Amino acid sequence: MHSYKELVALFEQYHSKQKFDERYDVYRAMKYIMGMSSKRVRPVLTLMGCELFGGDYKSAMASAFALEVYHNSTLVHDDIMDKATTRRGNPTVHKRYGVNVAINTGDMMFTEAYKYLGKANHASTNELFEIFNTSVIKIVKGQSLDMEFESRDDVSEQEYLEMIDGKTSVLLACALQIGALLAGADKKSQKLIFDFGLNLGISFQILDDYLDAFGDPKLVGKRPGGDILMNKKTILFIKALELASPKQKQQIEKLLMEKDKNKKVTTMYALMEQTGAKEYTEKLIDKYYKKSLKNLKSITVTEERKQPLLELAQLLRAREK
Repeated sequence: MHSYKELVALFEQYHSKQKFDERYDVYRAMKYIMGMSSKRVRPVLTLMGCELFGGDYKSAMASAFALEVYHNSTLVHDDIMDKATTRRGNPTVHKRYGVNVAINTGDMMFTEAYKYLGKANHASTNELFEIFNTSVIKIVKGQSLDMEFESRDDVSEQEYLEMIDGKTSVLLACALQIGALLAGADKKSQKLIFDFGLNLGISFQILDDYLDAFGDPKLVGKRPGGDILMNKKTILFIKALELASPKQKQQIEKLLMEKDKNKKVTTMYALMEQTGAKEYTEKLIDKYYKKSLKNLKSITVTEERKQPLLELAQLLRAREK
């Protein structure tokens, strides 16, 4: 068994040995985004899922790399759609190489992900691709909902949860299940580890939205109120609107058009607290985190084998508020 940090180091060793034809701009752009500072959560979860059920992490390394390549391909395309200029403190791929190269790079990386998944030396290759394909479909649906929400003010809590389930959570769950599959875990165990990743991912994304509003910017590394300035339909916004009095609802609706950034952010903060949206969100984060721990507890392997995943869950949950 390896710790999270040890698996990150092992993954980076594998990553550094992968060679691509850098005569082509798409591979230079791929190297650029893959080389940015990253926690490598998704590939490491693949390796952890494998080791949890007694597998050799080496047998899951190509699949782990595939998931990291795919994840970064979605970031390349997301940044184009969001018109983002920076990613992890660096210029986005489309800012550095141009939109046409970025689109092509994302497509190429998606294909490279399939190539690396095909390297898995396992009898259930078809099942592996089924898990991945099902997850990709959910991710695309989640991105579609996220874009749709930008022009809507009537987003429900259920729609929000469906969106983050796709955009964030399902790839974490997919990574764990693929690792479990490669280790030979049975269907019940695969379902439990998938659900652990799904619920942990939902808790993680809600916490991320929460910290955007109420986190310490020095610790979180984000400009405070970024989601508010972009009129993002986070759970904080959705619940504030739902729980607001008629007068408070009018204030929230006016704030969507407010040009004074400081006024917009500080007033919305206050309304999120006054309506109870902040407290509701804190409880929701805790609800999904506890569900994930229950999933992990139900898996019939030794507690020692669960420890690296438990420590990672605690690390993700304990980000500064």
